Amino acid sequence: MANLTAWDRLTIVRNKNRPTIKDYIPLIFDDYYEMHGDRYYGDDKAITGGIATINGIAVTIIAQVKGRSIEENKESNFSMPHPEGYRKALRLAKQAEKFHRPIICFIDTPGAFCGIGAEERGQGEAIAKNLMEFFDIKVPIISIVLGEGGSGGALALGVCDELAMLENAVYSVISPRGFASILWKDASREMEAANISKITAEDLLQFGVCEVIIKEPSGGAHNNHQMMAENISEYILSALQRLSEKTLENLLDSRYNKFRKIGVFQE
Repeated sequence: MANLTAWDRLTIVRNKNRPTIKDYIPLIFDDYYEMHGDRYYGDDKAITGGIATINGIAVTIIAQVKGRSIEENKESNFSMPHPEGYRKALRLAKQAEKFHRPIICFIDTPGAFCGIGAEERGQGEAIAKNLMEFFDIKVPIISIVLGEGGSGGALALGVCDELAMLENAVYSVISPRGFASILWKDASREMEAANISKITAEDLLQFGVCEVIIKEPSGGAHNNHQMMAENISEYILSALQRLSEKTLENLLDSRYNKFRKIGVFQE
């Protein structure tokens, strides 16, 4: 699948049969107990979070929720979180820190919701606060891009010690449609924008933004949910082992430096 374009991969991750976090949680984790609400405004169904175990290890899960049907997507606002979703994520991260649980974040969003209500409730501040606070969370953080990783809406769950991407996943500063709309004033050039934006897992690995590419079955993750879950589980366990060997000081320094080097280049 190495010869696929970014647009090809974006088409694959938008396949309605592609597994979502609702498929992966029961296949990868045991005893998932979901928690709700941000303790400020409400519960955002675009982000699910709670406690689970993997191979006997207690972890906190924070994940963006995509649906398959129009009804499921409407319930989760098409995986576009509101500020209360990001505040819920931060609340759960702080709780994980208190009880010394590693955090596993799953990213799958075209971007944060940009509606009037979200802006009135502080969308930008909620994302910015997550970026700031996650850098100092004193437990290991692993983030995995399942499909689309769009803009600050994805980065709010992307400050981590290791970032992994599924083979066909994409991760971008803005969605290709947004890119085309802003740069060319023509959203119909979305495919062209995708193919020049360097947003694939291979691109991000080359740039040092992600550390690991998780292999997908031929044709995409939707062709074998069980295999995909096993591949993700294997990665999580290996990452937890690597990160557990770091001292707290080294963990936080490495996390900070991981993001400081993004965008650095030499002519």
